[in-house]
Amino acid sequence: MVTTTSHWARLRNLPRDSRDTLLLLAVIAWLLLPLTPNVPLWCTAMAAAVLLWRGALVVNARALPGKLWLAGLLLVTLAATVFTYKTLLGRDAGVTMLVVLLTLKMLELRARRDAFVVFFLGFFCMLSNFFYSQSLLTAFSMLLGLMGLLTVLVNAHMPVGRPPLLDAAKTAGRMTLLGAPIMLVLFLLFPRVAPLWSMPSDTLTGRSGLSPTMRVGSMAKLALDDSIALRLKFEGPAPPQSAMYFRGPVLSTFDGERWLTTSSMDDGQNSGIRTLAVSGEPVRYEMTMEPSSQPWLMLLEASPASPDIAGYASALHDDLQWLTLRPIGELIRFKATSYPAFEYGPKTRTTALAEFVDLPPGLNPKTLALAAQLRADPRSISTIWLVEEVMQRLRTGGYRYTLEPGAYGSDTADEFFFDRKEGFCEHIASSFVILMRAMNVPARVVTGYQGGELNQIDGFWVVRQSDAHAWAEVWQQNQGWVRVDPTSAVSPGRTGTFARLSAPQGAMAQTLSTLSPGMAQQLRATWDAINNGWNQWVLTYTQAKQLNLLRTLGFESPSWEDLSFVLITVVVLVSGVGALWALYDRAQHDPWMRLLHRARQKLTTLGIASSSASSPRQLAAQIASQTRHHTYPLNTERAQALQLWLLQLEAQRYAAPLEAHVSKIRLRALQKQFARLFRFS
Repeated sequence: MVTTTSHWARLRNLPRDSRDTLLLLAVIAWLLLPLTPNVPLWCTAMAAAVLLWRGALVVNARALPGKLWLAGLLLVTLAATVFTYKTLLGRDAGVTMLVVLLTLKMLELRARRDAFVVFFLGFFCMLSNFFYSQSLLTAFSMLLGLMGLLTVLVNAHMPVGRPPLLDAAKTAGRMTLLGAPIMLVLFLLFPRVAPLWSMPSDTLTGRSGLSPTMRVGSMAKLALDDSIALRLKFEGPAPPQSAMYFRGPVLSTFDGERWLTTSSMDDGQNSGIRTLAVSGEPVRYEMTMEPSSQPWLMLLEASPASPDIAGYASALHDDLQWLTLRPIGELIRFKATSYPAFEYGPKTRTTALAEFVDLPPGLNPKTLALAAQLRADPRSISTIWLVEEVMQRLRTGGYRYTLEPGAYGSDTADEFFFDRKEGFCEHIASSFVILMRAMNVPARVVTGYQGGELNQIDGFWVVRQSDAHAWAEVWQQNQGWVRVDPTSAVSPGRTGTFARLSAPQGAMAQTLSTLSPGMAQQLRATWDAINNGWNQWVLTYTQAKQLNLLRTLGFESPSWEDLSFVLITVVVLVSGVGALWALYDRAQHDPWMRLLHRARQKLTTLGIASSSASSPRQLAAQIASQTRHHTYPLNTERAQALQLWLLQLEAQRYAAPLEAHVSKIRLRALQKQFARLFRFS
């Protein structure tokens, strides 16, 4: 306890420069912390080591390292960055260099100019966090970082002595509040014209989610990912959960180990519409999709019309999959229409269907034997009968739906049907399709999301990565491609009553769920609703919404030029009103009396009693008296500066008459001194 107390006392007694440096180090560490998952491990380790090294130098009053040290560390950084990214250009390499350069700059922080360089590098570092995440949590943490940077910046301009950090924080808060209206106007009206209004993204960097390939067993990992994939809100009644199939990659090629998709943008624009026939009542909804760095749109089956997404043209392909022209690297929001009742695909068997019965030779001999046995039955002429026979086998054969079926070998279908009899959705769907193909029935695997969870707070359905699902499609004469979900035969609750396999929870989540399951669910729904509101009103505030805002203001056919006009008009009007108010206030009040009144108010907050009759000399005398008796809250140097200022204020008013322009110059000088002396009171 004594050691801890002595260390704390030692920190409190550090010189002001040392204290300010430690504060700056803490703020920089806060800004860099969210970037650690997005920069190489060596960068994180180097930044942490440099910050700790600089802190130790401050506490122990040691000299800063020489330029040779800095040059050596810079060369190591350049070499490591080139080795990691093969370039010094691009988003990730640039952010890595920014992180290291910011921390290295702390090792040559000797003058105020160096501090300003660190401040502005800190602002750039704060903005770089939004390259990777624009979530509400990131925005809140960066708001705290902004307050920290402003506090340090204000503190650097404070008078000599040891002014409380709380004073600097209050001033930073006032600056932030004063800037908030300007920020709001710019957010609403500044034209979002691409590519100016776009985040640099690395489309080659994969994100958690569905993949164009599926190795049997790989999708089970997604059940451990509870992050949100998409949200949607229906205009009318929502369809049953069992009918919510969000179509993703269609996998039609099997090489014995992996299922691969053959759909690409080269398949032809909107070629799938030729064979798609919809019927019944449509389901209309608004969807918000998280960035996936992949080109597919996860629409409800089946959607014949292309959704209107700014910057993302899309096309429907023969496998009924919607693909965009470029990967989706940002949060997108759009409206879509789907028809749960639909038919698509050729109605008669063609040579194009031959690829959907291909199987690699020499694999799954037991499954092939089962296929031959089923084909020997006279009823096998009907594809419907074959499908029902396999589904009945899955229902009654003792099969189990599980997240941990263990590692499968090369004969995945044999292991599932005859040995293990347990698996996740992709084990079941893959084995089903292999068996159907072995019976010469065209079949393929479809991946996507199934089901969803209704958030009662905001009315949005939430679909998570853990809702990833794989099902099958088989081709039937006179019907085309028909969805068959073999998982529903093994575990009806997976698609019927939303019985998901839960991933292991952390200790805190387990404790909260045990103590109050309702509270845990309510907290999760509330947080999802708050994040959704942030997504709907901030992240997806597009140029289309800006133009809609102008329409409400009376513009018939608004454009980005109109946005610029409105923005400039607002700026001019606000500036004009501010200028007129300043002129009016100056004409109505004596500038000298107003300055004295402000000084009285500030001194009152510091414990110097005053009244409307207190003169500058009387106030100066009170400060001198309280300083002698050690009752004045600030240091002697600050007190003397205030006394001198008050006496100069008195002299400006009552000394020998001066020419008008000289008097104004001296008064302006006193006003500037007032801003410096009383700003942090």
